[in-house]
Amino acid sequence: MKQEELRSWSIAEVAKLSRVSSRTLRHYDQVGLLPPAYTGHNGYRYYTQPELLRLQRILLLRELGLGLETIGQVLDGQADQLDALSVHRKWLLAERDRLDRMARTVGATISALQQGDAMSGEEIFKDFDTNPYEEEARQRWGDQAVADSKARHAALSAADKQAFMAEAGAINEELARCLAAGLPADDARVQAAVERHYRWICVSWTPDADSYVGLGRMYVEDPRFTAFYDNSRAGLAAYLLEGIKVYAASRLSSAGGQSTA
Repeated sequence: MKQEELRSWSIAEVAKLSRVSSRTLRHYDQVGLLPPAYTGHNGYRYYTQPELLRLQRILLLRELGLGLETIGQVLDGQADQLDALSVHRKWLLAERDRLDRMARTVGATISALQQGDAMSGEEIFKDFDTNPYEEEARQRWGDQAVADSKARHAALSAADKQAFMAEAGAINEELARCLAAGLPADDARVQAAVERHYRWICVSWTPDADSYVGLGRMYVEDPRFTAFYDNSRAGLAAYLLEGIKVYAASRLSSAGGQSTA
């Protein structure tokens, strides 16, 4: 075993190394996000290499905009440190490449302006590959919810992302079968399908009762989302909304999005 793996660092040393204040480290301990390896007789917290590695991941996820509660959920759901770090590294490299492309476009714009050249609309917005739904999501649910969603997806492996999309199709198929059978929104089978839908949504973000119903309404009011659901069966978006209303009223709180069952 390497000497570095055996040694420990005091809270003051960790604060200096990581540029995270001792007060913040104590808070991370209090909320259960980063307990020290042990507490000395002097009452000081001491950390070993596993805690430092966990702190590195915490700081990365904070950079992605996640809240502390969400960070804890992400870390606890990723038992393999190498796999998790590999996913985070891929996201950072992809983000670097995206920013490089945007920087080249801005550089071309600067050059054109300096030389008095005209640019086409396509050239002005080249490589600004924004998500067309992101701004709407920010307006509906706020910047933090969008940041959490993006970071959660960034932490998924390729296999997890494939399974995520497969589950969406499976949920729609089950809801379509329920609709074809004429089952009411409060039927146990329908509610089981809605439960799967809610858990599927929670991979991206965790809505409370009000925001989950709001999401269901968006499925009906926005033709783009309606088409996604109604592609499985006509009227499925409206049917899902009714199921969501029942589920939210019986299983979710008005704040926090936690199931009461």
